[in-house]
Amino acid sequence: MIFSSYRFIFVFLPVVLVVYHLLRQQKMITAMKGWLVLTSLVFYGLGQPEFVLVFAGSILLNYLIVWALHRTDRLLYRRTLLLTAVVWNIGLLVYFKYTNFFLENINFIFGTSIPFLSTILPIGISFFTFQILMYTVSYYRGECEYISFLNYSLFISFFPQLIVGPVVKEDELVPQIQGTALLQFSHQDICRGIMLFSVGCAKKILLANPMIDFATAFYGGDVSGASTVEAWVGVLCYTFAYYFDFSGYIDMARGLGCFFGVNLPINFDSPYKAPDFASFWRRWNITISRFFNEYVFNNVFHFGDGVGKLILAVMLTFAVSGIWHGADWHFVAWGLVNGIFVCVANLRALKMRKPLPVGLAVAMTFFCSVLIRVLFDCTGLTQAALIYRRMFSLTAWSDPAGLLASAASFAGDNLLLCITLAVSAVITFCFPNSNAIAEKESFTLRDGVWCGLLMAASLFNMSQVSTFLYFNF
Repeated sequence: MIFSSYRFIFVFLPVVLVVYHLLRQQKMITAMKGWLVLTSLVFYGLGQPEFVLVFAGSILLNYLIVWALHRTDRLLYRRTLLLTAVVWNIGLLVYFKYTNFFLENINFIFGTSIPFLSTILPIGISFFTFQILMYTVSYYRGECEYISFLNYSLFISFFPQLIVGPVVKEDELVPQIQGTALLQFSHQDICRGIMLFSVGCAKKILLANPMIDFATAFYGGDVSGASTVEAWVGVLCYTFAYYFDFSGYIDMARGLGCFFGVNLPINFDSPYKAPDFASFWRRWNITISRFFNEYVFNNVFHFGDGVGKLILAVMLTFAVSGIWHGADWHFVAWGLVNGIFVCVANLRALKMRKPLPVGLAVAMTFFCSVLIRVLFDCTGLTQAALIYRRMFSLTAWSDPAGLLASAASFAGDNLLLCITLAVSAVITFCFPNSNAIAEKESFTLRDGVWCGLLMAASLFNMSQVSTFLYFNF
């Protein structure tokens, strides 16, 4: 089910909230948690009913592993249990997400014709798998406490962050749901939730969707026949659309959490204002970047290691990140190129090089991120090469007057899209991000009016529901 849909906003969410707050008024804390777990499973089932039992079964199996860890101190047993959890969860992810990728490469290398599996990727599997593993590993290391099955089920399945994150650590969510913590509810949470949800919905519906439509048509068409202007617009559309689509989802998720008195962590912090790529990846999809940092980078590089180890750790981390994002070689290339840029930023910092002027640094980082974006969004490396060729066509750039005329003609034919792109750029670079909303201690009538206008405009344009881009990952 999509947050930005009539069915969710006018049917699912009101029912969940009414029952939840009625139970809260009666201080029926166990029933409140049970209701949230049940409705979270319903939420998942409405999206992919064929996988809801797999998801529920995975929660049960992983809790049994944690329960077994809780009951034994024998090192061999504990290591076996941890290995079982890792093999099960990573194996499930590999089966659904990477089997056909492996078969495709085996067929290519050995000239075989092994048929592909007709598997469908369960929504959210990349995100809830990481959350499950983080808790299991943390408990194995003695870094977090043992929790009840009800609290564990709610921690994993809480529907606002179930599908696309943020990926929450145990100490960020469990204290908010444990015991009677959910009874401590403030009406300011409702105001904060409405503002975040309205902003997130507007990001998705009013900004991301129009750009997604153009970018999808561009990448899905004959890119070799596109003009230079069309190529640049197509790439820029996805550059801004992914940001507003994903950060919009996170805003809505955080807003929904507020409706239940739960504060979810920040996942975006104006990444396109970053002065270098190391900073960019501390601002984009923060909770996933944190996971790769803790479980890949920190297992390769340790304090005191040399520069060579640092470069190896960064490149390995981004290779894994690339593979996680998609089962194709263009995702691997995207990850490695990002790793190179992060290494450059880290080496400049280690050598205490004088930083570039902020404006220039941000502009250069954004320009490079736009170019790297092609590797992420393309259907393959061959298409990426074609797009780069159209973007930097010598024929087009050697005729500035003709290029300007082409741009003017395109703008005249696609005025609304160009306005959307311009507004997106202004918001991205000139306005504070939505995290400032979550930090407000009080809300004014003007805040309410702006929320109402944004929500009304979003609802008016919500007739055609489109999924979030990161549902594919």
